[in-house]
Amino acid sequence: MQITGRCHCGAISFTAHVDPAKVMVCHCTDCQQLSGAPFRAVLPTRAEDVVMSGQAKHYVKLADSGNRRVQAFCPDCGTQLYATEADGPPRMLNLRLGCVNERAQLVPVTQIWAASSMPWLQQLQSIPAHSEGLSSAAWPPAAADGTCAA
Repeated sequence: MQITGRCHCGAISFTAHVDPAKVMVCHCTDCQQLSGAPFRAVLPTRAEDVVMSGQAKHYVKLADSGNRRVQAFCPDCGTQLYATEADGPPRMLNLRLGCVNERAQLVPVTQIWAASSMPWLQQLQSIPAHSEGLSSAAWPPAAADGTCAA
């Protein structure tokens, strides 16, 4: 499958040929902390199948697995783009699904580091969902003094 993507500010963009059957969700504490989210969706892709324009900034992190991993992100807006091995030329890029334009078509097929997953994730289906913003009359909840709690 051919995909395109970019950082939030547009300084870095890419095209790639990917295998949609490799999309995964990672619940490790590194992914939680680096993404600022309870998990991160990634798409492992051969480096030779990715064409990137713009210059990413790199940060080397010792992963929970013990591997040294390069974290690549936009130096202007901070969008996380991919991770790759730290030693030698990149062979695989774990593309961050959040910056892929076709992300809605790329359904995860597995989850890793599930032992670190947030216990409340299974409850999301029962929590009110707003199609855009906080459009419900039930939100925001009123504070004890009648003012907005937000």
